[in-house]
Amino acid sequence: MNLENLPALVTGGGSGMGAVTARMLFGRGARVAVLDRDVDAARKTAQQIDGLALEADVSNAQSVEAALQQIVDKWGAPRVAVSCAGIAPASRIVGREGPHDLDLFQQVININLVGTFNVLRMCAARMAELEPLSESGSRGVIINTASVAAYEGQIGQAAYSSSKGGVVALTLPAARELSRFGIRVMTVAPGLIGTPMLLNMPNDVQNSLASQVPFPSRFGKPEEFADLVSHIIDNEMLNGEVIRLDGAIRLAPK
Repeated sequence: MNLENLPALVTGGGSGMGAVTARMLFGRGARVAVLDRDVDAARKTAQQIDGLALEADVSNAQSVEAALQQIVDKWGAPRVAVSCAGIAPASRIVGREGPHDLDLFQQVININLVGTFNVLRMCAARMAELEPLSESGSRGVIINTASVAAYEGQIGQAAYSSSKGGVVALTLPAARELSRFGIRVMTVAPGLIGTPMLLNMPNDVQNSLASQVPFPSRFGKPEEFADLVSHIIDNEMLNGEVIRLDGAIRLAPK
């Protein structure tokens, strides 16, 4: 897909994989809207790429609708939507202070799973009204972010793994349903990626974690996530699938 002057949006674009993905899309000529709950972080990314910074809570219908309308008013409906927004608090089902806090569990599901679906449904409705871009009838692509924790959730990750497992399960039915509009749906399931959360850990902890990756024995780079997103955008036969980006790691129980 030639992204020159095409609208694109990235949720969670204020930092980490989202910010790098936004810069990649800009480098390919797209007009990029950066959505984040932290609007200052969104502005920082947007300033680097002449983009549009928007404050949005992905789990809130009105918030996403308002942000999407601003994109439409400025550039038109997005042809590419990449969902990177998410949270990953850790809590045991039964811990020292009692059972897992239900509000925390619901918050993780609302942001990671409901938020991903919210962005998908609203972007798909807008994309479906656009003219096709290719001979096969492609109108756009939606790329979601899961995690290897969807498959090998560790102790303390019940909420996070549940939310990312939901994103994995959403991929195929969404791709099948939206195929009639020429809209593809893909998901990336990253492993240990060198985002600020990991890179702020002590060096000995970082080295221990990185050594668990069979090859290459290091953290993945946010740029490698963005490179995969870029390839998904270009390859029309990639649809309805989840791609692990993890160096063959399989997480231990803890």
